[in-house]
Amino acid sequence: MTSSMKMTRRTLLLSAGAFLAVTAALDGQTAARAAEPIPAAYRIGGWAIGCQAYSFNRYSVIEAIQKTADAGGKIIEFFPGQKIGLDASDARLDANTSDAAIAQIKDALAKRGVLAVSFGVVGLPSNEAESRKVFEFAKKMGIRTIVTEPGEDAMDGIERLVREYDIRVAIHNHPRQANNPNYKVWDPNYVLSLVKNRDKRIGACADTGHWVRSGIKPVDALRILRGRVLESHLKDLHEFSPGGHDVPFGTGVSDIRGILDELRAQNFDGNLSIEYEYNWESSVPEIAQSVGFVRGYAAAALRR
Repeated sequence: MTSSMKMTRRTLLLSAGAFLAVTAALDGQTAARAAEPIPAAYRIGGWAIGCQAYSFNRYSVIEAIQKTADAGGKIIEFFPGQKIGLDASDARLDANTSDAAIAQIKDALAKRGVLAVSFGVVGLPSNEAESRKVFEFAKKMGIRTIVTEPGEDAMDGIERLVREYDIRVAIHNHPRQANNPNYKVWDPNYVLSLVKNRDKRIGACADTGHWVRSGIKPVDALRILRGRVLESHLKDLHEFSPGGHDVPFGTGVSDIRGILDELRAQNFDGNLSIEYEYNWESSVPEIAQSVGFVRGYAAAALRR
């Protein structure tokens, strides 16, 4: 194949990607009003990949931003309750965080070239006034997506706030709880039942590791939720069991390549937040290896 042919093929691929992005943006009035896609500057080979700050829950928010950048990540998803700074104060990140602390966090993000895209898992109760505080915080932070595990009785209020603030809500899944039949969001079919008739800015946060711990193949779950996957807590586990632990992408049983194939087929444009819950104090090299896997996948896809 000549170099000119390769360039033509690459151009066609890029043009097709642009067409799909425009098509998705125009998919109904609801989608057209949705928060803007994550900019290309915060993507690697088209994928908005970085970390869930819970990977660094033994450290502060400021340190989590630095470690995300050190691992090669471009985006970060914050979680409630993490200590904010390096000073002696015990201020924690939540919906009541001060404007001064938010400014400190934004400054750290800018210095490290990392974009804050999501916040969760955080409660969005049926008390709409309480949920509004979370949306106000997300607005101040420039957060695109709030990640939650709501009750069915909260969904109408959540939908009203999504429309008012133009901020997305993604329903997260923890593992199946054998002794708690009332916990249902582990099941992608249940999550689909919550979101399928809602505003398109309401969807799923696909935690692939927790699906594996629940005995569900992530690719199968993604297909159930097709068109409703807003983001992912992307994980590869060493075994299919409740005791499975995180390993670098491509070395476990989760089928990361198949997951990326499926997300690509769905024209997914959300964030991949690596949530590495293993080797807590020395996980950066393994997270960097996982970022490298996605970078390699993207490069191979471009050549195809």
